[in-house]
Amino acid sequence: MKHDDDPTMVPGHDNTQILGLDFHNPVFPLSALAIIAFILYALVYPDAANTQLTAARNWSIEYFDWLFMIAGNLFVILCLALIVLPLGRIRLGGPQARPEHSLVSWFSMLFAAGMGIGLMFWSVAEPVAYYTDWYGTPLNAAAGTPEGARAAMGATMFHWGLHPWAIYGVVGLSLAFFAYNRGLPLTLRSAFTPLLGNRVRGWTGHLIDITAVLATIFGLATSLGFGASQAAGGLNYLFDVPNTIGTQIAIIVAVTAVALFSVWRGIDGGVKLFSNINMVIALALLLFVVLTGSTLLFLNGLWDTTLAYASHVLPLSNWIGRDDTTWYHGWTVFYWAWWISWSPFVGMFIARVSRGRTVREFLTAVLLVPTLVTIVWMSAFGGNALAQSAAGVGDLANGISDVSLAMFQMLEHLPLTTLTSTMAIVLVLVFFITSSDSGSLVIDSITAGGKVDAPRTQRVFWATLEGVIAGVLLYGGGDKALGALQAGAVATGLPFTLVLMMMCVGLVKSLREEHRALGLAGAA
Repeated sequence: MKHDDDPTMVPGHDNTQILGLDFHNPVFPLSALAIIAFILYALVYPDAANTQLTAARNWSIEYFDWLFMIAGNLFVILCLALIVLPLGRIRLGGPQARPEHSLVSWFSMLFAAGMGIGLMFWSVAEPVAYYTDWYGTPLNAAAGTPEGARAAMGATMFHWGLHPWAIYGVVGLSLAFFAYNRGLPLTLRSAFTPLLGNRVRGWTGHLIDITAVLATIFGLATSLGFGASQAAGGLNYLFDVPNTIGTQIAIIVAVTAVALFSVWRGIDGGVKLFSNINMVIALALLLFVVLTGSTLLFLNGLWDTTLAYASHVLPLSNWIGRDDTTWYHGWTVFYWAWWISWSPFVGMFIARVSRGRTVREFLTAVLLVPTLVTIVWMSAFGGNALAQSAAGVGDLANGISDVSLAMFQMLEHLPLTTLTSTMAIVLVLVFFITSSDSGSLVIDSITAGGKVDAPRTQRVFWATLEGVIAGVLLYGGGDKALGALQAGAVATGLPFTLVLMMMCVGLVKSLREEHRALGLAGAA
């Protein structure tokens, strides 16, 4: 079952060394050329790029909403099944493999790469947006009512709970299994070996990897660009720092500089360090909100949020006969396309740090634990935000005017506002750093033909390029250029949905073969 003796599949077989870079032909050069071409197009024709790519995104969401929903549901079912089935006993890396990272550091890296940054803004903004009918309400629940509040929390959890993590889980598990149990390179193409055979070594495999590189770097650059705008908005709100293009560029430069330091030091000295810092600050902020808000409100909210999620997950998973189309397309289907477009990046990073875990342990940590943590986080931040909005307290009483300010508007009505808001800004920036350097490690691995020990200069190249793309587009094309980039990233969610479904078929087939070979039949 091993492929180590096949030279065409050994990492580095088709690699070229130039100027300290060790890159795979033709993935590296074609990815770089495609990135440069898109940047030039978005800068020279920002309006046209935004219009065309937004149209492509909207077309995929409107006509293939059923595909996104079916796929998302299947990914959840598959992950839950693998947790309880005997296949869950299979260990990534073989029976003798042992984890390379502690449980806490491992989970910190998973969470930081997966969606930590999004929760900082949307845990407050999203439930308030639904409750105040900012852009439709889930299942047409009446805005501003107790029913509307329950639907708001249930829908927010739906978007940040089992479904997105299942998307990441199937990709991460597939890549980890084929890399560590079958000896294939740690690239996206390896997961398609059971279905495509030798074709993964040729242009079919090249196109899979190139698409993964583009989706990853465009998604990261978009997040960094919009994140700089959000961080600058927070600094302006708190400290009257001018929210200008200069401030936003300075934030991008600062984040990129720290990310370069982190990526230079690698996983142990960089990504793991900043991920652990993330979790400490996030835990401190969470405890503060719980203790200084209303502890009783939080405890009640914990139960209410869990019930709201459980009672709304099936109706929200349905795609037939929906009469809340505007909300459903604008939120749920958009989220599913976005999560899928990010899955090559997050999935590959999760795979890279998960050697030695069993399938059951892997999926429990990737699927169930983050969902439970998100319930706690949403109950604290979203619960306080909804309480303020319902009571007519502060700016949130009027709904969402600026997503980037929602967190700070909520913290403004708790003690020690300046301190906690500063912590929130620091947390946002550190989350961006961990996303950037983990993304650079992933792109580096893909463009090096699956190597995990490519030269440091190559990691630096990709981390620098992410910052340059975000800064150049923000400076030259503003929100329209970044919007085009985001729309392009989301539009890739449609073909990647089919890719992921094929990946699941190959994964199950290969897990069953491994199960029989190891004699685990009947083991629970």
